[in-house]
Amino acid sequence: MAEPANCPRCGKLFMKGPQTVCEACRRKEEDDFQTVYKFIRQRENRTATVEEISVATEVEEWQIRRFVKEKRLHPANFPSLSYECERCGALIQEGRMCESCNAELNQGIQQHDRDKALDSRKQQHEKDMNKKSMTYYSVDKYKK
Repeated sequence: MAEPANCPRCGKLFMKGPQTVCEACRRKEEDDFQTVYKFIRQRENRTATVEEISVATEVEEWQIRRFVKEKRLHPANFPSLSYECERCGALIQEGRMCESCNAELNQGIQQHDRDKALDSRKQQHEKDMNKKSMTYYSVDKYKK
């Protein structure tokens, strides 16, 4: 359901639904996209970096990087386009994090799983030890 919100770009009040900006800013974004796309579609500009595209088209770098992140511009077709890793800020062309951050995250998850398994085994061992300590044995002193 739509709810009133202020546009994050211009501050104007609008009804927020699937769109996160007001209609005027959405049109401006679409015009910026068309400008960038026309520029990089030309053969000599296909390998242009985000900075070069920004200078040539006067579209902000963050906006171009957002187009790449939203997959409106594909790095497969334009190999110099990239955006920032959400964790460390390194430039990447797909996903949300760079390879090193992904590896670090996976390593952390694996360590957590190992710790959890170790805690489980430790708890089971303590239960077993408690059961053994509750066992009583009788000794017959007179039996030879």
